[in-house]
Amino acid sequence: MSGPYIRDIRDVDETQGAVVGGKGAHLGGLSRIEGVRVPPGFCVTTDAFRRIMAQAPSVGDRLDQLSRLGPDDREAIRTLSAEIRRTVEGIAVPGDLAAAITGALARLGEQAGYAVRSSATAEDLPTASFAGQQDTYLNVVGPAAVLRHVSRCWASLFTERAVSYRQRNGIDHRTVRMAVVVQRMVVPHAAGVLFTADPVTGDRTVAAVDAGFGLGEALVSGLVNPDVFRVRHGEVVAKAVAAKQRAVRAAPDGGTRVVAIDAERQRQPALTDAQVVRLVRLGRRIEAHFGRPQDIEWCLADDGFHIVQSRPITTLFPVPETGDRENHVYLSVGHQQMMTDPMKPLGLSVWQMTALAPMHEAGGRLFVDVTRRLASPASRAALLDAWGRGDPLTRDALETVLDRDGFVPSLPDPEPGGPPPGAVPAPIATDPAVVAALIERSRASVAALRSGIRTKTGPALFAFLLEAFEEHKRVLSDPLSMRAIMAGMEATWWLNDKLLAWLDEKNAADTLTLSAPGNVTSEMGLALLDVADVIRPHPRVVTFLQGVESDDFLDELAKLPGGAAARDAIDAYLDRYGMRCVGEIDLTRPRWRERPSTLVPVILDHVRNFAPGAAERRFARGRQEARKKEQDVLSRLRALPDGDRKADETKRMIDRVRTFVGYREYPKYGIVTRYLVYKQALLAEAERLVRAGVLPEKEDVFYLTFQEFHDAVRANEVDDRLVQRRKEAFQSYRALTPPRVLTSDGEAVAGAYRREDVPPGALVGLPVSGGTVEGRARVVLDMAGAALEAGDILVTTYTDPSWSPLFVGVAGLVTEVGGLMTHGAVIAREYGLPAVVGTEHATRLIRDGQRIRVHGTEGYVEILA
Repeated sequence: MSGPYIRDIRDVDETQGAVVGGKGAHLGGLSRIEGVRVPPGFCVTTDAFRRIMAQAPSVGDRLDQLSRLGPDDREAIRTLSAEIRRTVEGIAVPGDLAAAITGALARLGEQAGYAVRSSATAEDLPTASFAGQQDTYLNVVGPAAVLRHVSRCWASLFTERAVSYRQRNGIDHRTVRMAVVVQRMVVPHAAGVLFTADPVTGDRTVAAVDAGFGLGEALVSGLVNPDVFRVRHGEVVAKAVAAKQRAVRAAPDGGTRVVAIDAERQRQPALTDAQVVRLVRLGRRIEAHFGRPQDIEWCLADDGFHIVQSRPITTLFPVPETGDRENHVYLSVGHQQMMTDPMKPLGLSVWQMTALAPMHEAGGRLFVDVTRRLASPASRAALLDAWGRGDPLTRDALETVLDRDGFVPSLPDPEPGGPPPGAVPAPIATDPAVVAALIERSRASVAALRSGIRTKTGPALFAFLLEAFEEHKRVLSDPLSMRAIMAGMEATWWLNDKLLAWLDEKNAADTLTLSAPGNVTSEMGLALLDVADVIRPHPRVVTFLQGVESDDFLDELAKLPGGAAARDAIDAYLDRYGMRCVGEIDLTRPRWRERPSTLVPVILDHVRNFAPGAAERRFARGRQEARKKEQDVLSRLRALPDGDRKADETKRMIDRVRTFVGYREYPKYGIVTRYLVYKQALLAEAERLVRAGVLPEKEDVFYLTFQEFHDAVRANEVDDRLVQRRKEAFQSYRALTPPRVLTSDGEAVAGAYRREDVPPGALVGLPVSGGTVEGRARVVLDMAGAALEAGDILVTTYTDPSWSPLFVGVAGLVTEVGGLMTHGAVIAREYGLPAVVGTEHATRLIRDGQRIRVHGTEGYVEILA
């Protein structure tokens, strides 16, 4: 059974998705697996769809209109997609095509019941499942009805939900074709869905089975609650049997009907435990064939299980590849670096090559393997203590894994003699000259990098960069630098712990560190207020900036009255901070120097919301509040028993924290300064490849690793298909949320705060900057789109240093990701903003414009209206 329009399912495999669509290709693959039964049938190919579409030239115009719409333009999408569907359904099926379909039906039994199912070429891909985006029709009886429903399947490529899904996933409507699968109906006792990995936790060792009586449509449509089984290592480890009051059955004259289940059967399981285990065994065989966890639709008839669909589970977070079968526990690097978005391959590989610890890639993110540190008691205690202070959710997730018998191996502590794991390095003197010397060392290293890289091209550039990466790590791991960072953190902890014990003061260090000197990130935020001061007196400059849409505006700006000074102020700012950007740990992200228009909305907000001299006043006010707090604390301590000693110790720690806490931000500034130098040199090399015809666009190198880029320069060739695959994978990774803790079983372990001291309905997070503030929530997912007013509270997923310019214009901060010493927390304290971080799902649970109250000392957020 074959030809240009018809393919027997048994003659199809996974390589033929372009001909029979994703569903058809998967069914063909399933039919070839030993022991897997697929109902007989055939595919109406995409050639048939192409022929039908050629008879409707008006559809092309409407597709052009659709391509110009955004995924949220629902009314226009609804109207256009309905017009296209009506057009497609109205096209008469040509005689030879109709004959090919009815001929195939005759060979299978033309009066039998059939399932007629859409199968798009962009469906059931490893990176996007498209589940439920097109249509399926059950128990279609007779050739005329089958032909009519084939037309409906063609038209279902343009349902509103399918069109919106493609728009959101960046898939061109014109590149997608529709095949149709026609299969003999199975009349089942039971049906349902099997997930070969736990769809909630991601655990690859657990399979989940949903089961109900009759056709699976009852479960898919939500008509009944299914029985739910969990299977691990061939054993049912959990089950919940639902009261199944109804079932969907095939109607004798075609179509389906809902029937009532006898009362005595409603509480009976749809499958026995033995059948569940047998089904999961079948699922494991299917998973092994396709090479990844599967979402499988099954039905059970008298003669056993039939598989009617299998598609990849696209919502699972990938597991780092290790090449061994050992258990591993991974910590997310993105949650530490305040950047949980996916990174492109060049960015990933450069971060790996310049990091001080080995890192593993999965889903476009990086993870550190902490299994060995968890295995020995001393290093485990140090790791849990560090995370307990900084990010309780991560600590709780790690403890959840440790509570499982045998998952993390037990190793003895190291032999005495060396420093214990996590040992605190020897302290350094409280001397500002230490910080000044460290900063000077970093600047000298960057100057040498700029000087040395200037003349390097081709393979010599990559050899130079490999040496530069080693120098990068040497600067980063400078023992003195590490001790300076630890000195600031330990002094913060000492002050908070001691002043809580002695004076019942919570988070006293928040106020004591206001306007601490030398914090390059907080200085960056204040410096943009100074830029706004230069621009504010010149109305034509302000008006010009309000219309800026491209990044080449600076030269044009200089032609206006006051424009030259404005340009110089922005240029000077970019000279000092232009290496920064959102997601700056990814070298491929556009820097402010490359995309200065990113800063324009923030500058305009500052022009509107602040008076001249705001930066200086703000810094002076912070310094004054810190001094006042210091005097208050010291005088109260002296009134206590042994008060002079306590006050003297506290004074030494206040001096120490103010000396070193600002330096905490400098190493990251040094990293991204070097990153811009690396990037400019690598892009110059990419431009040479473009001029040589090796690459179509210079940014394509972002989808190569550093080593692959090096190889491409040496060989003067690039694998275009590899670049395209990487682009598609990167697009799919954007839909994934990385877990804080991930195991080698694929389980995304979510921690919990386990607190009972918060009001009902409040969102719990980590208190990182004290105080309470009430205001309008501004949910901002893109810094460039922020439109903030005085008194607003910024709510976002994460804030790396590039968000600091927004902090000066808000009254409080709420983030989904963060810890006590991450950048957002440090800068919130520096600016005196009440802040709660690590607030799970804050950007979904808080609506833009709602009034909220942020309890920065207690660590929770109340939604007021």
